[in-house]
Amino acid sequence: MTIEELEKVLDMQEEILQFSHFTNEDAWMLGNIIVSEAHRRALPVAVSIRLNNGYTVFQYAADGTNLCSQGWLDRKYNTVKMTEHSSLNLYMTLRETEQSLEDLFLDPREYAACGGGFPIRVEEVGVIGAVTVSGLDHVSDHDLLIKCISMYLHIDEVPRIRAV
Repeated sequence: MTIEELEKVLDMQEEILQFSHFTNEDAWMLGNIIVSEAHRRALPVAVSIRLNNGYTVFQYAADGTNLCSQGWLDRKYNTVKMTEHSSLNLYMTLRETEQSLEDLFLDPREYAACGGGFPIRVEEVGVIGAVTVSGLDHVSDHDLLIKCISMYLHIDEVPRIRAV
């Protein structure tokens, strides 16, 4: 796939995977779906669901994760909060434009141009937070989110990206 085709898939994912509402209970249920899928596949991931005001409503860290994992979760959250798009979307944009985070005046210690952060977009409201995963390669982090959010929303037909 070309970068343009990958960007179209990412835009479609964000258009399709919108919530009608999102409460702390929704965060608990979505977070548990992600953790269950990670357990089923023996994936050593850290998971966080955080609202735009910075409040963490769900967090999990598998054995094998560490403070470095938390740093990645934080940077991916910051990226989604700033762009209101997936962190993989920013990665693709930077690849297409041949720019870096620094070219956008973003500190790589605070932002991440890699997959693993996805916006929580509520229909007719907008982006209210982000769900983030860290521990795999960045495309697999993103794909885990897409698979689990799709399961939570009961949406079967979501295009996925498995390799870049």
